[in-house]
Amino acid sequence: MDDSLADIAKMLDHSLLKPTMTVDDLEAGCRLAVEYNVASVCLMPYYVKRCAEILKGSTVKTSTTIGFPHGGHTTSTKQAEAKRALADGCQELDMVVNISQVLSGNWDDVRDDIAAVIEPAHAAGQKVKVIFENCYLEDTHKIRLCEICTDLKADWVKTSTGYGTSGATLPDLKLMCDHTPDSVQVKAAGGVRDFETLLQVRALGVTRIGTSSSKMLLEQCKAALAGETSSTSGEGSSDAY
Repeated sequence: MDDSLADIAKMLDHSLLKPTMTVDDLEAGCRLAVEYNVASVCLMPYYVKRCAEILKGSTVKTSTTIGFPHGGHTTSTKQAEAKRALADGCQELDMVVNISQVLSGNWDDVRDDIAAVIEPAHAAGQKVKVIFENCYLEDTHKIRLCEICTDLKADWVKTSTGYGTSGATLPDLKLMCDHTPDSVQVKAAGGVRDFETLLQVRALGVTRIGTSSSKMLLEQCKAALAGETSSTSGEGSSDAY
């Protein structure tokens, strides 16, 4: 297996977005993210400042959501959310497109809405993931969103919030990878529930995965790596004898 544990860990955005999570839950989640050295912690906007304090000195990024989970906020509200998050120390913003406007075919409005978050984030030297919520969209919508995000230099396109009717699927991830250049990465959210599926989406070109099960996935990765090492060692011993 070419994938190291560190490589896999840096694919994971540890999700702490359930509305029932307590402060103790958020604190523990941030510390788990540091322990496993994942890519980022994505949590509720009100806790961004504290999250940034906990993660300071680590390589784990602070991330949060904008216009979450339905994308129906006004554009000015999304931009204000983004600016506040950036001021609080956020390094990656996961924004939801205006799904209603996408389905209505109002592409200029969709573009302006996305740009309103990307512009202040990039001006601050930070990054944006644009959430499509694919479960509600046709392939033509997804392709057009990929094109818009490419034009606007989004950092990632992302399948889902985790709160729609379904999460990431392999066909959707392939479609998004096929319709974005290397400069726009692809994130899967929801649906990656075991290490085998993680490797499948990685093979498609996915670079980030949103999950609340980071510990489980990385423990499965450890086990797989240990199994391969053991198997390889055994083959060597057999050859020697």
